[in-house]
Amino acid sequence: MNEPAHILVVDDHYDIRELVKRHLQKYGYRVTCAENAQAARRLLDVQNISLIVLDIMMPGEDGLSLCRYIRGHSDTPIILLTALGEEADRVIGLEMGADDYLCKPFGTRELVARIKTVLRRSNTMPATETSLSTNVKFDRWTLNTDLRELTDEAHVTVPLSSAEFSLLNVFITRPKRVLSRDQLLDLSQGRESKALDRSIDNQVSRLRQKIEHDPKNPQLIITVWGDGYRFTSDVHNITA
Repeated sequence: MNEPAHILVVDDHYDIRELVKRHLQKYGYRVTCAENAQAARRLLDVQNISLIVLDIMMPGEDGLSLCRYIRGHSDTPIILLTALGEEADRVIGLEMGADDYLCKPFGTRELVARIKTVLRRSNTMPATETSLSTNVKFDRWTLNTDLRELTDEAHVTVPLSSAEFSLLNVFITRPKRVLSRDQLLDLSQGRESKALDRSIDNQVSRLRQKIEHDPKNPQLIITVWGDGYRFTSDVHNITA
């Protein structure tokens, strides 16, 4: 069974924290609370958090500052709690990368609905792309992304089809991340392709034939059973 989502509730009001905690626990969520931004930062350093419910108006460091900090360090979804009339704060929060907001006072059932929606959306969003230069190196390979040339350590060029290059480009810009078959289809081909999930398996197999030391025992593109694939190699920009 999958572990329940772990929700961090950050609010300086004890009554609100406990009310939200009790209701979220009724829906099966694991809940941790923090009374201010400093406590939230400490928890984020040691806990694996699925989503953050974050109050904007807090003494000391406010929620907008904490939102900016979180978004600079992770893609953890954030739902802001805002005062009813604070439209400017809501806009700023969304511009900083918050995923949704809820105005106080709010119903706990609505909060649960927002949490479910944001978690579902975040689980289907493509992973954040890493910015790469024209020439990148991984394992024993060098890839020129402009020329679409893959070269090994002996400077032998291995030809890539357009589909193989697109798939490899998705992997090298998202190393160490588990990507589902749907995500790989969206990112490498676009949804208009109407490709079947199994076509990704075939493309991964063909790409393994070209880049793996032993395609039958792949180490660069590994299968994550039930979830998709993960590219395991470090990827480095090569400067001119």
